[in-house]
This record gives sequence, C-alpha cells and structure tokens, in this order.
Amino acid sequence: MSTYKAPVEEYDFLLRQVIDTEHVLEVTTGGEVGLDDVREVLGYAGEFAAEVLDPLNAVGDRVGNTLSHGTVSTAPGFTDAYKAFAEAGWVGIGLPREAGGDGMPSVVTAGVNEVWSAANVAFSLGPGLSVGAAYAVFTAANDEIRQQYLPPLVSGRWTGTMNLTEPQSGTDLAGIRTTARSREDGSWAVKGQKIFITWGDHDLTENIVHLVLARTQGAPEGLGGLSLFVVPKFLPADGATLGERNLVHTVSLEHKLGIHASPTCVLDFDDATGWLVGEQHRGLEAMFVMMNVARVGVATQGLGVADRAFQRAEAYAAERVQGKVAGRPAGTPIAEHPDVRRLLLSMRSTITAMRAFQLQVAAWLDVARARQPESAEAFKLADFFVPVLKGWLTENSVQIANDAVQVHGGMGFIEETGAAQHLRDARILPIYEGTTAIQSNDLTRRKVARDGGATAEAAYALIETTLEDLRRYGDPVAQRTVTRMQAAVASSREATTILLQQAKDNPRDLLAGGVPYLTQWGLLAGGWMHARILAAALAQPQSAAHAHRLLDADFYSVHCLSRIPSLTETIQAGEIV
Repeated sequence: MSTYKAPVEEYDFLLRQVIDTEHVLEVTTGGEVGLDDVREVLGYAGEFAAEVLDPLNAVGDRVGNTLSHGTVSTAPGFTDAYKAFAEAGWVGIGLPREAGGDGMPSVVTAGVNEVWSAANVAFSLGPGLSVGAAYAVFTAANDEIRQQYLPPLVSGRWTGTMNLTEPQSGTDLAGIRTTARSREDGSWAVKGQKIFITWGDHDLTENIVHLVLARTQGAPEGLGGLSLFVVPKFLPADGATLGERNLVHTVSLEHKLGIHASPTCVLDFDDATGWLVGEQHRGLEAMFVMMNVARVGVATQGLGVADRAFQRAEAYAAERVQGKVAGRPAGTPIAEHPDVRRLLLSMRSTITAMRAFQLQVAAWLDVARARQPESAEAFKLADFFVPVLKGWLTENSVQIANDAVQVHGGMGFIEETGAAQHLRDARILPIYEGTTAIQSNDLTRRKVARDGGATAEAAYALIETTLEDLRRYGDPVAQRTVTRMQAAVASSREATTILLQQAKDNPRDLLAGGVPYLTQWGLLAGGWMHARILAAALAQPQSAAHAHRLLDADFYSVHCLSRIPSLTETIQAGEIV
C-alpha cells in the first residue's frame, strides 16, 4: 500500500524560487516568520498527516458515520485524531491574531491545507468550515458574540458549520424559507430545515456552531431579505460551561458517493435560539466571507486529493510488472509503458501547475490584505483568479483521480487499492461552494465583462513579462515553452475579445462558453506557472529535481497549452441552438 508523503521539498522550492514569498512574509508578519519557519511548519504538518490522518482515510471511508437517537458517531479513531489536531493548534494557524489565531499568511496555510486534504479530505472539511465560521464571526458579529464564540472556534474546542441549502433552494438562495422571529431578550427563534450540512453533527467536540441564513419577519423577498444567525447546538452558559441542548435536531445523514467519513446532515431548526450576526437583511454579505474562504479551501482540497491519487498511482506503477514494455528489458514495471508514462506525466505536471497557481493566488490575497501600495492591484488579480482556481483545480482533481484508477487498471476498480476512493471523494469538489458553471459566471460576467477585460489584460502582461525573462535562456525546453505560451496567450486574448462582444450581443452565448473560458484561463495560468518554474530551475545549479522540472514543463506546454485554441473555437461558437 502507498504511504503518503507531504510535498515539503516542492513547496520549499516554489516558495523560495518562484513566488515572492519573502515580500509576502515581510508585509504580513513584519518579518517575524521566515522561509525556514515555513518549511518547519510544513514538515510538522506532513508528519501529522502521514502518521495520524492518512491511516484513518480508508477506515472513515469504509465505516462512515452512524445516527442513533439524534446523535452522530464518527468512525473509529476520528475523535482522538481531532483532539490531537486541535491541541496542536492547527485549527487557528491562519486566523488573524486579533481573532485569537496565529496569523500565518495564506502562502503558509495553503500548503498546510493541501497536506490535510491529501491525507484525509473528509476529516479536513470539519476544521476548514470552522475556520470559515470564525472569519465570518470575526468580520461581521458584534463584540459580545465575538467574545462568546471566537475563542472556542479558534482553539478547535467547538466546530462551525455553514447552513444555506434547503430542499427547494440550492444554488438559488433567494428561495430560502427558513425564518427568524425576534424575541424580547434580543435572541431570535430560527425555524426551518437545512440540507447538505457538512459536519452538521458529530462527536468530535462538545459543541457545534451553526451559521444559518434565514428570513426575518417582514423582510423583502430575494437575496436582500436574508439575515445571518449564529445558532449553537448547546446554548452557552456562564464562562466556559454549556447550558441546555438547543432545538436543533439531526433528522438524517445523507448517503453519498464519497467523503463517507464526513457526516452530511439534514438539520431541523424548531424555533432554535440564535443571535443575529451583523445587520438585518445583510446576511448574504456576512456569509460570503465564509463562502470565499471555503471556495479557496475547496480548491486546495482538489489539489490534495489529486496529489494523493497520483502518489498512489505512481507507487503502484513503479512496482507492477505486466506485459512486455517496448524498448525496455524484461521485468520492467508498467511505469515505462508509453501510455502509462503519459498518464503519470500528465498528472504530475498538472499537479505542479495547480500547486504553484494556488500559491500565487494565496500571495495576492496576502498582499491585498496587507494594505501595501500594491494591495489594490493584488486584490484585482486575486479576485479575478479565485473562480478559476476553484473551478480548474477541482475539475482537475476528478480527472487526475480518474487517471489514477486507469493506471491501476482493473485493480483500480477494486476498493482495496484505495484508488477508487480518491475518485469518489473528488467528485463532490466541483460542486461544493458553487459549481464550475457558477464560478465561470462569476469570471465572465462579474470579472471580465464588468471591467471590459482590463484585469485579464493585466494578467496577460504579467505572463508576457515572464516569457521575456525565459527567452534569455538558450535551453531548448525554454524556447519551446516560450513559443507555445505565446500562441496560447494570443488565442486566449482572442477568446476574451469574443466574450466581451458576446456580453453585449447575446448573454446566453457568453454563459454557454463560460466553463470553456474558465478552463482556458486555468490551462494558461498553469503554463505561466511552469514557465516561472522553468526559469527558476535554469537559474539554479542542477539538482535532483532539475530534470523532472524541465520534463514537466515541456510535457505540459505541448499536451495542455495545445487545448487553448480549440477552446477559443468553442467560445466563439456560443450556444448551439
């Protein structure tokens, strides 16, 4: 069986040689955190993931959760693992210091979160939602609610959930029917049913904090009438003690394709006691704080599952002997079959692009929050690329997990190898926190059409600067990469021009080509990352990883960038009627 190994060396290379991490650490931590510190943190996370979380992944998938007398019990080992996770301080590592967290920037937490997701994505969903809930409370709640809920959320003593979806209202939140009625004591009675609530009930912690979107009495229809409420499983009493059980009931557990260890609940709020977070009728604004954290987090989960699937496939292919391998001696493992090698190279080169892209978006987010002279530009770029990051990484995760099954052959279809679990677990990720189509709508309508393509053009300019730098190297891989990237940029520019015209002429054409356009930007961003990795590798003395970085860049540029012109043709066609 394959043993998980955290990609600490890859992160160390990317953070030191490709991403301007020193500047990010300076503006976010005042220089208190250095690159050696980041490597140490990632090393500790990798050890915890490999020793504690990875062994529970198959157990959680096989056993799942049980609901008995209104209480959910998790798979064996999960309560002890979570206790160790929380006591080690991992929950609050990236939360602001003002909220009680450690204040680590996103360039650090991105790597840590990939490690959790790779080792056990179902487990990682719980702490990830707690982080989002803490951000929402910190950003929107009053001082009293902050003081009550932030310390236990940040420490991991309590967990948080996000309650949006209802039976009749999925993506269209305007259809939410859950209501909130004000009481004389300042609390609210929340009534309604929510479905698909991730980690909605469990036995890992003493309390669960539900953030619930509901409609108050007399509120206007639509999104503008929604308010946000904090509704705990147990009502807080004096100090650190808990009072009576709130009127929140777990009706059922969903039976899912994957992430079996993550309890997905139907919750019934029967005039449950809650408190308003932020202002009335501005609940969606507060909830979007949590949703945006979750969208980046789900992208990272896609990266983690993809890398774990790849590691498992690579290990299997290195040992499995099957058939005569053309041009190789007898007994050569299947990793040297040309098509298996193609699959492995496709997986590895795409994961490298995904990881670097994630770090670049994280760096922009960090600089945007740091109130530096370049913060406004960093925010525009991060805002532009977040939907691409979420959509492209999660779609890639499904494809890479699928390819991992293919590498295993018939054994990949057998649950015991573990390959099938990654495919089942990955399938939810392009759906969670806004489907790929919703991400593409955000990209095309809110980002590109709204500013007339100005941010897209700024991104093209950044890519061209990288290509000018790479052009200086005489290495043939560098020259081929520049040529292929130039063609890809030209084709993508053409697609942006087409899209802007469609936004004026026929919005249905724009929407029909939205996912191809998002995919195109993902592929282009991946090529940009490989160009930067290639330049960094060529500027350094050759190392053990030097050859595979050149090979990955060459493979990616011919196998992935070549798809961009065909996507431009698809975008040009619009909706076929």
